[in-house]
Amino acid sequence: MTEKPKTDVTLDARGLQCPLPILKAKKQIKTMEMGQVLEVLSSDPGSKEDFPRWCNRTGNELLGVFEEDGCNHYFIKKQA
Repeated sequence: MTEKPKTDVTLDARGLQCPLPILKAKKQIKTMEMGQVLEVLSSDPGSKEDFPRWCNRTGNELLGVFEEDGCNHYFIKKQA
C-alpha cells in the first residue's frame, strides 16, 4: 500500500494486545455509517492476522495496511 485512504475515524490501539484491538475496532465500527472508513493503529504483531480474518468474518472491507515506525495502520471500510 503506497497511499493512505481518507479516514473518517482513527482508533489508537497501540500498546494493546490481542484481542483488545479487535474488540475496540468492533465497538467503534458499530457507531459508524455504512461506507465510512476506520483507521486502526496497532502495535500488536498478531493483528496482522487478526484484522484480515475479522473483516472477512464480519463482511467489512480491509482496504489495506500501512506500516510505519513499528505500527500497523489498518483501513477498514464499514460494509456490514
